[in-house]
Amino acid sequence: MTSLAMIEAAAERLRGRARRTPLLSSPFLDEIAGRRLFVKAECLQHTGSFKFRGGWSALSALDPETRKRGVIAYSSGNHAQGVALAAQAHGVPSVIVMPADAPKLKIDNTRALGAEVVLYDRINGESREAVAAPLVEARNLTLIKPYDDPQVIAGQGTVGLELAEQAAAENITQADVLVCCGGGGLTTGIALALEARAPDLRVRPAEPEGFDDMARSLRSGQVQSNPATSGSICDAILTPTPGDLTWPEISRLCGPGLSITDDEALHALALAFQRLKIVLEPGGAAALAAALFRPDEIPPPLRLTHPIHLFRNIPGSARGSAPRPCQQSTSGLSCAWRLNSARSRRKSPHAPR
Repeated sequence: MTSLAMIEAAAERLRGRARRTPLLSSPFLDEIAGRRLFVKAECLQHTGSFKFRGGWSALSALDPETRKRGVIAYSSGNHAQGVALAAQAHGVPSVIVMPADAPKLKIDNTRALGAEVVLYDRINGESREAVAAPLVEARNLTLIKPYDDPQVIAGQGTVGLELAEQAAAENITQADVLVCCGGGGLTTGIALALEARAPDLRVRPAEPEGFDDMARSLRSGQVQSNPATSGSICDAILTPTPGDLTWPEISRLCGPGLSITDDEALHALALAFQRLKIVLEPGGAAALAAALFRPDEIPPPLRLTHPIHLFRNIPGSARGSAPRPCQQSTSGLSCAWRLNSARSRRKSPHAPR
């Protein structure tokens, strides 16, 4: 069980290691959203994602003898890189179990960060847990799960501590904080931090349609599963079911979930590049897409979002229309978070292109 004290301790261990990422805004995005919108740009974090926070938190919390033996993790890419970089910085070995259909760039980057990568066949139902288990036993490695790990959740919760301070600096006292959600580690960590530091900022998970197990679980009050494990461009947040540790906290603390289409994610990704000059990946755009294109599901006053891969928006495209994708970014590793303010905003004199 992750506590505020664990999140604060993780923040201390991350001091000087993780970047304090900015809150970004644009009057053009405010115009589309119909309210003030802020984006916490975790795409500027090490390895391009908030996952470095959880990886460092988990490794740094291990006793030195345990850590020296090495760690193992499973991930489609972002947790893989976060753990690999944290292990490299600690000078210990890491093994990462990754689906063979994960983006090649993420597999290559994980290897470049010094990890041994073991691939498995996700599409045909091979279990990453089953692949990892004999490696844990044979090599005496410590398993660092991507979201069902108290210290990983604590590391992700440091995003929430920063968010509370940054929201206060912007005089934001009430808001919906939309968080891109897979297994729920980031959603849980932020919700726990905000419960203590900014209780009127309400966290809501955002997911791709067809993979919205968290939203369906919140509606039904019972854990729901996704029928498939692949099939959306938002690969970074595709998980089979809410986590055992994350679901109880999300069900207690979070508002209703939001679901977006792949086209909406791509449009949000394009707008993030065009208006905020940040490069994201599709899984990171789910929250921003919800904030921009699902206004009827977000009561006044606020919203938060998360960006993804690089596409160019069509000049003159109307609100809610999807852009034609152009060249995909070779970096595709970013995560960003968007927060929306409940305060009144001035209408921009410029309509978004």
